[in-house]
Amino acid sequence: MRLNFSILLSAASMAALSLLSVPAGASIPQGDDPIVQKVISLAAEDNQTMDHLDIVTNRFGGRPVGSDAYTHATDWAVYMFEKWGLEVHKEYAGETPVGFNRGPWFGRMINGNETLHFTTPSYTAGTKGLQRGHVVIEPKTRAEFERMKQTIKGAWVLIGGTSKGWPIDYTERGDAVRAEIIAQNDSISALNAEIQQYNRKIFSERRDLERAVLTASPKQAAKIKAQIASMKEKELIPLIEEPALFYREMLEAGALGFIQSAPVPITTLYDRANIDNGTMTWDNLPTLPDIKLDFRQYNKIKEMVQLREYVELEFDIRNHFYMGPVPFYNVVAILRGTEFPDEYVICGGHLDSYDAATGGVDCGTGLAPTMEAARLLATAGAKPKRSIVFALWAAEEFGLLGSKAWVESHLEDMPNIVNYFNRDGGPTVANSLSVPQEWYDALVPICEPLKDLDARFPFTLKVSDRYPYPVPTEAGGSDHAHFTLNGVPAIGFGTGDPLGYNFSYGEIWHTDRDLYTKSIPEYMEHTSIVNAIVLWGIANLPEKLPASAVYIQE
Repeated sequence: MRLNFSILLSAASMAALSLLSVPAGASIPQGDDPIVQKVISLAAEDNQTMDHLDIVTNRFGGRPVGSDAYTHATDWAVYMFEKWGLEVHKEYAGETPVGFNRGPWFGRMINGNETLHFTTPSYTAGTKGLQRGHVVIEPKTRAEFERMKQTIKGAWVLIGGTSKGWPIDYTERGDAVRAEIIAQNDSISALNAEIQQYNRKIFSERRDLERAVLTASPKQAAKIKAQIASMKEKELIPLIEEPALFYREMLEAGALGFIQSAPVPITTLYDRANIDNGTMTWDNLPTLPDIKLDFRQYNKIKEMVQLREYVELEFDIRNHFYMGPVPFYNVVAILRGTEFPDEYVICGGHLDSYDAATGGVDCGTGLAPTMEAARLLATAGAKPKRSIVFALWAAEEFGLLGSKAWVESHLEDMPNIVNYFNRDGGPTVANSLSVPQEWYDALVPICEPLKDLDARFPFTLKVSDRYPYPVPTEAGGSDHAHFTLNGVPAIGFGTGDPLGYNFSYGEIWHTDRDLYTKSIPEYMEHTSIVNAIVLWGIANLPEKLPASAVYIQE
């Protein structure tokens, strides 16, 4: 499917697009371009970048594909692009077998009335209302399970390991892995029983010899002591650590849910059974909560239980499934080119996010400046020579599924894409561009207005000696990946934190702190202007920037 399809615009939309129609090119200094001046003026009067971010994070919230939040955010983005007069296409990118919505969650320790800090992965079970129960530590061998199985009924079970954000694998594959480890632990336990018996024998013999030393002559005592020193106890063989080894058995025994220690901030991912292997269906859903608890509280509770203190917890976790399949879509908006409509400059970020937080940075940092750049150019009446595409991708967090689907359905257009600008990092400011030598002269007048636009964020255009390099053969970690695999340049903006906000991407990356409040308005708003000006300039160059300057041609 090609991008150069036609679309009927309303009279109002056509009027909006015809406010200014002054063509621009590299021969005209960008700073004197009426569209550039209009973009700067509009942004100075009413930069709406943070408004877009507010809506997508605080009205819709976290947006995993398969959720109502993602579906509603998709429809909103389409509405906004249409409102600004762009061509908009909601393109199918895939589906989840079942849907999932996250509601509020709460937990506390009754002993001391302490509120608990925790999350649960997406597509995992909630509680059956408010549920209260005691705490036990999971068994590691069959004998341990049999000894304590009556205590598991109505209990929250502390499981081992440190959470990396993934839930327990409740599928048949997970059961098979656990069964094998249980068998190995049972064998180890049998060997340890023999070792313990041996050690008891050694202990008894050493004790008898130590008594003999008391009545022996000095010479005999020296011999006995040497014999005692040679009598070494054997160390026990450690059991294999695997969280929730008796998952199925504990479920059947009546456990309320599982609790695992988690570093802070708490990383919260999703149940891959809903996407990666298709094993999750409406008839095969997880049924017990999978709680990732702040490690400090986990350790406190575990120590109390090890001391055989009675610990009681209550949780109310409103994770809700609904029947699928649930389709998810990319949102692609186009400012159609007047001279080279089948050549494209693209910028984008992903619309989906995890939902233990609200995706305020990952990827509000790409979504909001992309939308604001579209609004600024459309409102300024921009009519570029080449088409400018604004893309909001689906299911990036689940494996770049949205951008991959789009690239694969538009392969014939890949040679016509001048550059794809991807933004999927922190809310830091776009303040540089490193390009091949062959691109530099064409980009100098385009970037000129950015040098002094805001004294706090001087823009630097640099030549990089890393170009050209081979076309990648493996996908990277964000939505630029499948473009580059198909030979599309994807040179992105360099960013910085010049005002010293001490932003740390690791703090928000897939954690419960990825919130609107972690974004940085000054940086985000300026980035929107940078996006708009550079996209506009490249779209109006007399000639397409050569991909051969970026990639070694075979």
